[in-house]
Amino acid sequence: MESIYIPVSELRVGKIISEDIFANTQYPIVFKDTTVSYEHLQVFFAFNVSKVQVYKEISTDSLQADDENIELPIEAIPTFGKIYKSAIEQFKKEFKNWEAGAKIDITKVRTLILPLLDMVLEDRTIIFDLNEYSSPKDYLYHHCVATALISSVIAQKLGYDKGMTIQIAIGGLLADCGMAKIHPRIRDKNSSLTEQEFNEIYKHPIYSYTMVKDLTILKSTIKEAIFQHHERLNGSGYPKGEKIANISIFAQIIAVADVFHAMTCERLYRAKQSSFKVIEMINESEFGKFDIKVVRALIDIVADLPIGTTVELSNLERGEVMYVNKFAPTRPLIKLDFSGEIFDLSKHRTFYISRIITNQL
Repeated sequence: MESIYIPVSELRVGKIISEDIFANTQYPIVFKDTTVSYEHLQVFFAFNVSKVQVYKEISTDSLQADDENIELPIEAIPTFGKIYKSAIEQFKKEFKNWEAGAKIDITKVRTLILPLLDMVLEDRTIIFDLNEYSSPKDYLYHHCVATALISSVIAQKLGYDKGMTIQIAIGGLLADCGMAKIHPRIRDKNSSLTEQEFNEIYKHPIYSYTMVKDLTILKSTIKEAIFQHHERLNGSGYPKGEKIANISIFAQIIAVADVFHAMTCERLYRAKQSSFKVIEMINESEFGKFDIKVVRALIDIVADLPIGTTVELSNLERGEVMYVNKFAPTRPLIKLDFSGEIFDLSKHRTFYISRIITNQL
């Protein structure tokens, strides 16, 4: 697809970048196939980028009648999957740098997550597919990025503005950066940890805080949230065993996002679980550990199923959502495709929605 250079002063939101953009940096500040947002414009001005290369739009007036079936090259369309994969690779490189002793480059971190944030904040259903993208081998990198995205959606649902939502997302992204200071032999172990090894893992929020405490772009409340994201309201968390009054709401947002993604993903020692089953477990078996406002926000996000949404049940049957009961939002009435039967999940507790059928994958 043809591309052209245009001045940043004339660049519009929605244009698609056609080449990686560098600004005296080792890694791109904006990646190829990124859809330009207002945040990207700010990045360009901050780095004194005067012009960028974008894909040239095809004028519908210039198309001939027999060209109606022409399609844009697939590689020119910036899908969430492509941008997500690129972000994971970039985050992995940054993480390896931290392992080697490098400081966090907050500009790179912010730049790699912003395009994904724009997409999930516009379409929350994307978070249902995050466990499908993850892999046991590179779980940690997927987990950091996914925690950022889920945190942002929860923050948006709770009513935080875009600036604070971005801060919370970056907090989610960097919450486990301290794992870079844990020896890989312990961090990547796929068998039971010893008490000594557990104690070392429990130190990672302290390491994370040490790594982010001097980042001027990150609010002090978010640095505190990074330190506290494994604390629990009933005092069962770590590293300090804090209780309700001393744990920030931002730490709770990251905590719920962290647990939700961890429980829905396949790990080296555990199979992945349904988002609907996990949210019920967080709400019921983990009751008392998390702020109820945060949990309710995530339930509303997960269970916000428009009538007609196609779902797959735990018995592999598919059907359409017919009615959502506000008292049991994760257990709607489903009209089964094969039999046409109306199936009430609130009365059949052994079954649950295993996934929503979306077009993201």
